[in-house]
Amino acid sequence: MEGSAAIAGLRPNYLLCSSRRYSPFLHSSSSSTSSFNRKLSSPFFLKKKLRFPSINARQTVSPISKDVGEIPELDWDNLGFGIIPTDYMYVMKCSQGGNFSNGELKRFGNIELSPSAGVLNYGQGLFEGLKAYRKEDDSILLFRPEENALRMRMGAERMCMQSPTVDQFVEAVKATVLANKRWVPPSGKGSLYIRPLLMGSGAVLGLAPSPEYTFIIYVSPVGNYFKEGLAPINLVIEHELHRATPGGTGSVKTIGNYAAVLKAQSAAKAKGYSDVLYLDCVHKKYLEEVSSCNIFVVKGNVISTPAIKGTILPGITRKSIIDVARSLGFQVEERLVAVDELLEADEVFCTGTAVVISPVGSVTYLGKRIAYGNGVGVVSQQLYSVLTRLQMGLIEDKLNWTVSLS
Repeated sequence: MEGSAAIAGLRPNYLLCSSRRYSPFLHSSSSSTSSFNRKLSSPFFLKKKLRFPSINARQTVSPISKDVGEIPELDWDNLGFGIIPTDYMYVMKCSQGGNFSNGELKRFGNIELSPSAGVLNYGQGLFEGLKAYRKEDDSILLFRPEENALRMRMGAERMCMQSPTVDQFVEAVKATVLANKRWVPPSGKGSLYIRPLLMGSGAVLGLAPSPEYTFIIYVSPVGNYFKEGLAPINLVIEHELHRATPGGTGSVKTIGNYAAVLKAQSAAKAKGYSDVLYLDCVHKKYLEEVSSCNIFVVKGNVISTPAIKGTILPGITRKSIIDVARSLGFQVEERLVAVDELLEADEVFCTGTAVVISPVGSVTYLGKRIAYGNGVGVVSQQLYSVLTRLQMGLIEDKLNWTVSLS
């Protein structure tokens, strides 16, 4: 089915609140060289200055240096997923019980924190991840930034933190992307990864909410998260260590969730696996998620994914894929998915902002390896094609999921 026809049949997934209100349920060939050379002569790359979006009267912008219109010396065809320092970051602060204000763009660089900052001593921190894509006409698209703002607000409530409003979050993202516009890869060469951070920056000794909070956004041009790209990855199931527990913080994007997976992930990569798939900590038989991705299992026309019940992060790509799959005629079930179902699956794939969709080539459980085909599965490819064409503005967006920056 053509992508445009698929998108025409989409319906919003209301767990992600299409109404813009906060929801408590939010869970190098010669041809490529020629194409790149054409982009170098485009109007954007010839500009020496950038235009910023309208900024609140209380916000300020640091002076724009002369290099912000120059072409970054990057190998756009071989971008990995790592930090590349860019020009500007966005910083905004507030006190406990107060409101965020006086946000500003500053040159990207190190920040200063008290040794007794809440984020350093008690892990009071959250982060988000989203992307900006360059279209063929050099305009920039964001994908569902309001959903990231809502998820951060939900996480801040769980972590007893102050958070920016949805409008403040989205406007800050826009300002940061436009200030770093030259770092957005050419169309089809990657994306600009956007990392909003919220942390307890105030000094605190006894266990208590931080007296001050800092909101920062920085960006980096990226390629594929997994070195395999859109090629099958190999997962190992961890049955002793667990990512999250009922009643904990598994459903919010707090920094501690990710430190907790490093031991199992490092051990898995040392053995040649791409990443780790975690089971629930109670029964130790139900799928939860991969270290930084949600998991889907395909059997016939049915696509199953673990339900959001407090221990699994409500991925924005996850919910977008659910809507896309349903528009294509698939039956999507959000439920408990037993590890035994992997034995009979036709396909397995992961979703996330960084990976978009990553097909799984094999899963190893208790020493037994289950393989899925010899390449990218048909369902994975179909869903990846529709979603990425939507994110890059190659098909019409009838759900208003993308935000255009001129």
